Amino acid sequence: MAKYKPKPWLVCCFISAGLLCAVALVCLCVVSRTKADKDCPSGSFTRAAVAADSRQCSEIGSNILQQGGSAVDGAIAALLCTSVINPQSMGIGGGSIFTIRNKKGNVKVYNFRETVPKSFKTNLLDDCPTSVGLTTGSQWIGVPGELRAYEEVHKQYGKLPWAKLFEPTIKLAREGFPLPAHLGTLLQFPIVKGHVEKSSICDIFCNKNRTVLRTGENLTFLKLADTMETIAKQGAKAFYSGKIGQDLIQDIEAAGGTMTMEDLTSFQVRVEDAWTVSLGSTKMHLPPPPSGGPLLAFILKLMQEFPFNQNSLNVDQKIQIAVHLIQDSFINSINDRISSNLTHENSYYNNTKPSRDNVGTTHVSVLDEEGLAVSASSTINQVFGGGVYSPRTGIILNNELLDFCHRADTVRAGEQPPSSMTPVILESKSGGLFVIGGSGGSLITSAVALSMINHLWLGMNLKDAIAAPIVFVDSNNKVNFEPDFNKSVIKGLTTLGHKSGNWKFFLNVVNALEKENGCITAVSDVRKDGSSLSSPLLKSPLKFPFKSPLESPLEFPLGPPLESLFESPFKSLSKSFLKSHSQCDVLAACCKIPLNNTDTILSGVMGSKLTRQRSLDFETKVSKRRR
Repeated sequence: MAKYKPKPWLVCCFISAGLLCAVALVCLCVVSRTKADKDCPSGSFTRAAVAADSRQCSEIGSNILQQGGSAVDGAIAALLCTSVINPQSMGIGGGSIFTIRNKKGNVKVYNFRETVPKSFKTNLLDDCPTSVGLTTGSQWIGVPGELRAYEEVHKQYGKLPWAKLFEPTIKLAREGFPLPAHLGTLLQFPIVKGHVEKSSICDIFCNKNRTVLRTGENLTFLKLADTMETIAKQGAKAFYSGKIGQDLIQDIEAAGGTMTMEDLTSFQVRVEDAWTVSLGSTKMHLPPPPSGGPLLAFILKLMQEFPFNQNSLNVDQKIQIAVHLIQDSFINSINDRISSNLTHENSYYNNTKPSRDNVGTTHVSVLDEEGLAVSASSTINQVFGGGVYSPRTGIILNNELLDFCHRADTVRAGEQPPSSMTPVILESKSGGLFVIGGSGGSLITSAVALSMINHLWLGMNLKDAIAAPIVFVDSNNKVNFEPDFNKSVIKGLTTLGHKSGNWKFFLNVVNALEKENGCITAVSDVRKDGSSLSSPLLKSPLKFPFKSPLESPLEFPLGPPLESLFESPFKSLSKSFLKSHSQCDVLAACCKIPLNNTDTILSGVMGSKLTRQRSLDFETKVSKRRR
């Protein structure tokens, strides 16, 4: 049979038809995409977003998402970046808490906060400082969990190769970059400058004259780059059972620490269901103790009883405060301690030994195209941890065990210290998502609570809600106002008898994103020169569909997890917690709420023993309660 040869004109017709179909398909995609973008307010976007502490790290996380990475991939990459851009806040020598919502709506908490080594200093708590400051010493180093958990969540949710997540940070660390403005300013604080120049971390952050670097000077992490490269190739095992871990332990021992390879090898990630609390028609998923999640939930459930609305921003009205707790068990436990028209001395709140206030931590919020949401907070505790640097690995060590001070009477091996970290995820009834968390140590709870109140109840756009100055009640029961805080509110609180403090370190930072009707808004706090990124780039904020408590009354009870904290066997513990501070009245006043004037008893800092985690006892008691 003769072989068929198509005529040239017929070939041209088929090619032309194919090209026309391809062009039509592209045009359809462009029109569809343009229509999707136009459906969202100017400035919002439709695919995915990353809100980290810095533009560089948001960009690195965003690039990972654009390469097909998941929200977990983006979060890990952004946090690794933050470990060099803001090394004072976190690093692979610390620990984190991840709250992750999968695309099916299930929410899990991955807790890899540091733990107490099997061998630790006798009478460790006798070394607890009694004044505000930065504390050094190898006795405070907890077993780092950061990398073990990255590995755990990457195995479950990651899409890109493990090594790919490390590449951008390795490049930054090895090639160097101009010292960021925020870090440069921080290094010039006398308390920080002295802390750095007198410790081993001066090897990184000081010039040849042993004075701290200034903004714009080149900053490198050569040894850390080598360490990360090894971990990228070999996995977390290089840290927990390999050469990196062995080198780290040698440096810790040389500094007088007690941690061993057995501590590293035996570290395990705690995975558990998130606690869920209803706020009207919105559900908030939060990490259980030792996080600050339960305290944040308590504040919001308490404060939602106030008639919040946009008129509450009228500062000409008299500032008055009221408290309406949700359940009888709450009311009965504190009702006899509520006073009208005044505040009280510290002893009244049974807070004669409050925990010290501190600063530190970082947070990243990430949402990917498939709906996976990550709210992740990470820390090495205080600024640059305890000032202990491992020269063999380039790792800055945490001083996390310091968080037991004035919050615990004893310490046990394997125990996790309490934390203010509150990485939470909220879901509205209409399907909207709100991913938020913060940093700043003791200021986290107040900063996150106020940002949420400002945005969800007072109608402020997300950017303004986060940027608004906060009020903070310190461990001495003094009320501290961030610069530019409303003078009328300050005067009103002073009239009620509140004593002003002199807190200078407002290092509170909140990073958040939200999605509603297919449109995403992301905001990184300007306090840390933050900038969020996405694909396409960030546009304008959206109002999350959360009604005022009066429009959307409480529909559900507190729920078994939190309920168990306020009934036997936790009854006496919760009472102590409720007496610890008078923060809620200040929170109400800062939102300028014209209500009846009473005083509340609530802690806005992590000064109570409520969140102290003795895992075995706690889990046993909660499981019994649930049964």
